[in-house]
Amino acid sequence: MDLDLAQVRAFVLAAEELHFGHAAEELSISQQALSKRIARLESALGRRLFERGGQGVRLTDAGRRFLGPARQALAAADRAVAAVLDVHRPLRIDVWGHLYAPMRTLVQVAAHEPRLQIGHGRDLPSVVTALLHGDIDAAFGRVHPPLPRGLTHRLVRLEPVDVVLNTNHPLAHAPAIRPEQLQDSVLWTPGPLHRLDFLHRFTERFGIRDHIEDPNLGLEHCLTDLAADPRRFCLLPADVPLPPHPAVRPVPLVDPTPLYAWSLLWRGNGDHPLLAALMNAFDTEAQRNRWLEYDPTRDWLPGHHPTDTAAPAHP
Repeated sequence: MDLDLAQVRAFVLAAEELHFGHAAEELSISQQALSKRIARLESALGRRLFERGGQGVRLTDAGRRFLGPARQALAAADRAVAAVLDVHRPLRIDVWGHLYAPMRTLVQVAAHEPRLQIGHGRDLPSVVTALLHGDIDAAFGRVHPPLPRGLTHRLVRLEPVDVVLNTNHPLAHAPAIRPEQLQDSVLWTPGPLHRLDFLHRFTERFGIRDHIEDPNLGLEHCLTDLAADPRRFCLLPADVPLPPHPAVRPVPLVDPTPLYAWSLLWRGNGDHPLLAALMNAFDTEAQRNRWLEYDPTRDWLPGHHPTDTAAPAHP
């Protein structure tokens, strides 16, 4: 059957708002016109998509199953129109994991590409939602499962992680530290630990018993918190530039060295013409800077070996 995209768009907006009046306002049509579009769609599909009652509307099981593919169909249609009307549209890319400074890597890779429109996602779930809705074309940050169907990711950088300590910490002046040596220290986390996949896996793997959760208010705030307590530490990628602070210092982690995995994430076939160029630029920088080196006898990478990711392996 051929879907009427106007009907599909009416369904998606109504499903997101769960309010026909609000959805109709978004489309600049009457509520009666929106109801007719959805009724025609339900008739064509032979399934009810909404249950209507005294307490409003809610999706049926069929409606919930239809919502994800419907969003993807609309995004594909929008890309098709954009390809005809505006072949020079910038690549819209979000970054997340802001304490770990993802912009420094993206700027290094795409410094000479003015056609990037860079946004700042709150976290991986918010970025995934933006991708599925077609609000952005790609994203850059640390990816971890589960990911919805229809998204693809490619590992582009593995970055060693340092421990950052109060200078009065017993290990602060060691030339290097093994992760197990931190078991009696307190991990500082920029938010709830259960939502921070890398840090959560680190505590489980190396037996870190205590942690303190704080809002992610930036690197200066993190260092100020570390300076207040000689037992605290945080983990930061080794190349993150630290502002000078007399009360804290970074120390390399060894035996094993934790690696923070940065990935490029996109929707569907990645048909924006700049996406291939961006991936080629990542490949060039990775080869030049040895970004994808991994030795399982020396390094610790949470989850899977790099070649086990859902993304194509680096050549």
